[in-house]
Amino acid sequence: MVGAPPHGEGEQPGAPSDTPASDATVAPRHLHPAAAGEGGHVKAGKWGLIIGAIGVVFGDIGTSPLYALREALHHSKSGGTADLAVLGVVSLVFWALILVVTLKYVVFLMKADNKGEGGTLALMALAQHAVGRRSGLIFILGVCGAALFYGDGVITPAVSVLSAIEGLRDAPGVSGQLDSFVLPIAAGILIALFMIQSRGTASMARYFGPLTLVWFLILAGLGIWHIFDDPSIFRALSPHYGVLFLVDNGFLGFVILGSVFLAVTGAEALYADMGHFGKSPIRKGWLWVVLPCLTLNYLGQGALVLDNRAAAENPFWMMVPQVAYWPVLIMATIATVIASQAVITGAFSVTQQAVQLGLLPRIDIRNTSESQAGQIFVPSVNMMLMVGVLVLLVTFQTSTNLAAAYGIAVTGSMFVDSLLAWFIVRKLWKWSLPLSLLTISPLVALDLVFLTSNMLKIPEGAWFPLVLGAALILLMWTWVRGTQILTAKTRKDSLPLADLIEMLRARPPHRAPGTAIFLTSDPDIAPVALMHNLKHNKVLHEKNIVLTVRTTDTPRVDAAHRISIEPISDDFKKLTISYGFMERPNVPKALGLCRKQGLKFDIMSTSFFLGRRSVVASAGQGMPLWQDRLFIFLMRNAANPTDFFHIPPGRVVELGTQVSV
Repeated sequence: MVGAPPHGEGEQPGAPSDTPASDATVAPRHLHPAAAGEGGHVKAGKWGLIIGAIGVVFGDIGTSPLYALREALHHSKSGGTADLAVLGVVSLVFWALILVVTLKYVVFLMKADNKGEGGTLALMALAQHAVGRRSGLIFILGVCGAALFYGDGVITPAVSVLSAIEGLRDAPGVSGQLDSFVLPIAAGILIALFMIQSRGTASMARYFGPLTLVWFLILAGLGIWHIFDDPSIFRALSPHYGVLFLVDNGFLGFVILGSVFLAVTGAEALYADMGHFGKSPIRKGWLWVVLPCLTLNYLGQGALVLDNRAAAENPFWMMVPQVAYWPVLIMATIATVIASQAVITGAFSVTQQAVQLGLLPRIDIRNTSESQAGQIFVPSVNMMLMVGVLVLLVTFQTSTNLAAAYGIAVTGSMFVDSLLAWFIVRKLWKWSLPLSLLTISPLVALDLVFLTSNMLKIPEGAWFPLVLGAALILLMWTWVRGTQILTAKTRKDSLPLADLIEMLRARPPHRAPGTAIFLTSDPDIAPVALMHNLKHNKVLHEKNIVLTVRTTDTPRVDAAHRISIEPISDDFKKLTISYGFMERPNVPKALGLCRKQGLKFDIMSTSFFLGRRSVVASAGQGMPLWQDRLFIFLMRNAANPTDFFHIPPGRVVELGTQVSV
């Protein structure tokens, strides 16, 4: 087992405390319903996978042309009207796409897969496995990556949809008449998007790929149309124009890199969604469709500005012909909604895995499809994202202001990816130190340049994702630390299971018919519920199962390796059920597999015993009092594990005790 939180393997607190703690890491970013079949994997043909990947993986980066070049040009000292500014910015955007997306993610990081899965947190599990022990540094990096993701998840829908709806301001027939309605319309679309999440998106998801493909073809068509405005824009494909532009702008050029980075936001989705589509469809989708279409569009925007300096004010919307303006506006809105949907679904997926990891208390997670395991809905996260998005819209008002807040969360996540990759190449792939440094150092340096450039935007709005990320890190740390303290206290006061069995042999209690299953995270310690049952009810069932649910460092566990049974005595057996970090636990279903190993359960004559701790704050020990209270608040609001593990409610018995932390 690797990747476990620092609180160890003790009994995890939650609604009941005597329930299994997770022992691994969390999953990749997006688990989109269009992509997922049973178990979250795609079952489609080659072209179906490529088109599906275009709809899910590239939605975010596909909406960047709406604002990326505009923001970079606005920050140049000439306001984007000088030839060098246009050529330099387009050159920087193109080479950012090549270096960050193509080389770092498509060529290098996609080789570092965890049993076919990718993403920052899957990379964290792989790094823990490579090191061969629980590393606090790797764990902290994973927590920071998860926290920063939520910042990205709040900003992406806001900036994407608003940048599309702002096209109404110059729309033919209504130009200038709908300016005051842009914000309400964007808010209405986003509210509607969040409201439909509880119903699932399977009926719409099948159209996401084709619609996004149409959007990329529109981007390419607009680019080709305007490249002929000034074919000299092809000079921007040479990197030296980007270098000359940075030198000419001095420190301002470093600031502009933060805006250039907007062109590659969403690149981490390439790696994160690897498990849902496979490496080949994502690579082909990027190299055959997305990269050429984005390049043509940015070249077209640059050529338009070279030909018409006034177009620097808003190059994307000024390149759209009047006759096609409304269709393009509608498609832009659809594309941004699809991009937002992918981020929202990704937030649900990451939350589910964070719960299994033990970073967060159990949260109400609902399936929205009976046939596709990847389709889930997390009400609390959905509400948090919706409130965050609406606060952003009201606070920042325009996509230009939001762009200042955008990017830092993504650059932070990319920086974490590069650092974690170091452990992979050194410990797992056994590369030499010089080769490892030669590979990782340029990636880290590139990420640091973009990260520090985006940090300069903190006064302009980049503080928002950092504050949100810091709040989530505090939340996770409080939960992990509180769990650690509670676990240590429980172990100190607990009795080893072997000693209890010897005591029961010496003084046999009254026996009750049937089977009792005691859920615990530490099978070597007598479960709290078992001790209370003996103490208060003075009874022991005929058959007693000490059940532990483990989360492994692999995405999924084969059914053949799902369960492990270890007889302890005639009355007791240890049962371990293992799940991958992308699977949802289903205890009754797993118990059905025990029959192959000679252990049969009649669910209607089986009782599940759960231990519940009532925690009280203590100023004299553990965490500060305010943190104790936060931990207790999280415990009280944790979801019922009966639902989490799919245990029949009528077969559950809860026994509790009071503990101070």
